[in-house]
Amino acid sequence: MDIPSLVEQQKAFFKSQKTRDIAFRKDCLIRLRQELLRREKEIATAMHNDFRKPEFESILTETGVVAAELNLVIRKLKSWAKPRRVLPVLVNFPSTSKIHKEPYGTILILAPWNYPFQLVLAPLVGAVAAGNTVVVKPSEHSAFTSQIIDEIITSVFDPGHVYVVHGESEVAAELLQQNWDYIFFTGSQKVGKLVAKAAAVNLTPTTLELGGKSPCIIDETANIKLAAKRVVWGKFLNSGQTCIAPDYVLVHEKVKALFIQKCKLEITNTYGENPQLSPDYCRIINIQNFQALKECIIPEKVVAGGLTDANDLYISPTLLDNPGLDTKVMKDEIFGPILPIIPFKTDEDVDRIIDSFEKPLALYIFSNYGKFIRRIIKKHSFGGGTINDTLVHFANHRLPFGGVGHSGTGAYHGKHSFDTFSSEKGITTRYNWLDIPVRYAPYSKKVNTLKLFLKLFS
Repeated sequence: MDIPSLVEQQKAFFKSQKTRDIAFRKDCLIRLRQELLRREKEIATAMHNDFRKPEFESILTETGVVAAELNLVIRKLKSWAKPRRVLPVLVNFPSTSKIHKEPYGTILILAPWNYPFQLVLAPLVGAVAAGNTVVVKPSEHSAFTSQIIDEIITSVFDPGHVYVVHGESEVAAELLQQNWDYIFFTGSQKVGKLVAKAAAVNLTPTTLELGGKSPCIIDETANIKLAAKRVVWGKFLNSGQTCIAPDYVLVHEKVKALFIQKCKLEITNTYGENPQLSPDYCRIINIQNFQALKECIIPEKVVAGGLTDANDLYISPTLLDNPGLDTKVMKDEIFGPILPIIPFKTDEDVDRIIDSFEKPLALYIFSNYGKFIRRIIKKHSFGGGTINDTLVHFANHRLPFGGVGHSGTGAYHGKHSFDTFSSEKGITTRYNWLDIPVRYAPYSKKVNTLKLFLKLFS
C-alpha cells in the first residue's frame, strides 16, 4: 500500500467512529496484552538477535514496561475518558462546565532502535487508549524486533486502526510529508528538528522525545560505593544506548579517585574480568555507531576498559579520566558505554559545565546534603531525574517523562500518555431559568454596571 492511501485508510477508519467507543479501545488493549504475554520469549529472542540484549533487560526495560502500562491503562481507561467537571464562573450563572477528552485523529509514531519494543508499544498504548488510529514506523536498525512488532500488531488490530510501516529514512521522510493529526517521535535531536520542521507545514502538534548530555553529579557527602554501583548499572545497561543514561559524571575532586576505584570494581562484579564474554552485556547496534564511539575513546585518558572489537560490535565498559570539554566525547551525546569522569571543586564549576550544554533529558545527583540537592534542582533545567540513583524515575507512571528545550517537547507515561494523545474540549452548559440582561445591547447606560459586576466576580 502506498503511503498516501495508507493515511486515507487510517482517516476513514477514524471517521467511522469505532475508536470513540471505550469498550472497543479496551478490548483492543486487552488483546494486545494477551499477545505480548504469549510471545514474550519470542520478543526477547528478537532483541537478542538485534544486539544481544539479555533476556533480563528485555523484560525489565521492554516487555515489562509495556505490560505494566497496559495493565494501568486497561484498569483506568473508563475513568480517564469521562468528562471532567470543573467549577463554572459566576458570570455564567447558572451553568456547569466540563472538559471533554477527544482523540486527535490519525497519529504517526516514529520509533528508535535502542529500546525497539518499548518505544513503539508504550506510546502506541496511549494513542489507542485515547481513541486514535495509528501508523507506526519501527526502526530499520532493529529488524528482528520490528518484524515481531508487525506480527503482533497485525494479529491484534484492524489495519485501518493500527498499521506498521517498514523502511529506511526515505520512508520516514515520505511519512512526514503527510497531513497527520499528531506526530510522536523518539530519537536524536538532529532528526527531531527535521520532524518539527515537517510538522510545522501542517501545524501538526508533536511530542519529541530526544536526548542530550545528561549529567550525573556526585559530591563529597555521597555514599561512593553505592553511587558507583548505581552509576555503572545506569550507564552500561543496554551498553549505554539509553537516552537517559548518565552521559558524564561530575564528581568532587576529594572523592574522584575513590569513585573511579569503586566503578572499576563494580564493572568487574557486574560483567566479569572480560565483559565481552558476559551474557549480560549488549553490543553496539551497527558498525556506523561502533566507529563513531570508538573515535570518542581517548587512550591516554582510559582508566578502565577501552577495548573494542569491530567484528563483534563490542566496546568494553570504558571510564575516561577528565577528558577536556573540547574533546569529541564531550561534544555530543555519547550513546554508548563510555563514561567521562570530570572533577569539580566548587558549585560554580558544576554550573559552568552543565550550562555549557543544552538542557538535558535527565540529571542525577548523588549527595546527602539537602541544600546542595535543592540548589541543583532549582538552578538547572532538565526533563527529569533521580536523587541517589540513575534511570529509575522512568519507572513511575505517575511522573511525566519528557524533555525540555533541545532534549524534547511534551511528555508521556501512564495518564500523561492518555492526555498527550487527547485533545481537551471545554464545554459550558447554560440553564434557561435565569437570564441576566446586562450583557445585551443597548449598552449606553450599562458601562458602570458592567464594571461593578466584573469587579465583584473577578
